Amino acid sequence: MTSQYNKTPDAPATSLRAITPSDSTTYDPPLRALYVGVAGNLAVIGEDDTAAVTIPNAPVGYHALMVKKVMSTNTTATSIVGLR
Repeated sequence: MTSQYNKTPDAPATSLRAITPSDSTTYDPPLRALYVGVAGNLAVIGEDDTAAVTIPNAPVGYHALMVKKVMSTNTTATSIVGLR
């Protein structure tokens, strides 16, 4: 089914996926946002980046981050959902 929404950064998500942090999984196309269900550190690689950045103590909620990887190394947050 074709979405009625444009695929712009501010459009609603049209695809959701449970995220298991992995140092080897690359999301293509990248995830447009993340939902964190249990707070903790969140290590990600941004769409245009080559190195991981750890967001310390990422709170429960939505995070407007366009990422291609959610790293297992340094990620302690859990119940993560990727939005596209």
